[in-house]
Amino acid sequence: MEVEKKRDRVMLSIMDLVFRQRLMKKLTERYMEPYVIEEIVSKNAVNLKLLAPIRIHLVVNMSRVVRYRELKKEQKVKELKPVEVDGVEKWKIGKILNKRKIRGIMKYSVC
Repeated sequence: MEVEKKRDRVMLSIMDLVFRQRLMKKLTERYMEPYVIEEIVSKNAVNLKLLAPIRIHLVVNMSRVVRYRELKKEQKVKELKPVEVDGVEKWKIGKILNKRKIRGIMKYSVC
């Protein structure tokens, strides 16, 4: 990865970080939210502005960061809102695709 510019947004790799609340390593994200580059320390290290209270050093190696790319309009997912029926919020379901019983509870795949 080429040297980024100051104020660029990058994603931080969580490959070797340890999280207490992480239950399964294979189901977690590979990168953490976008951070801003405050300073380019050398061609192999950058100083990040970390907003979240994580316990790592602010200067990270360039191999740990990836350029952040904004989503395009057509990639953004619409957030569905529940419909209120008789004072109770309910979701409008178009079609039930699949159903299965897990530990005595019915689970549905819907669209």
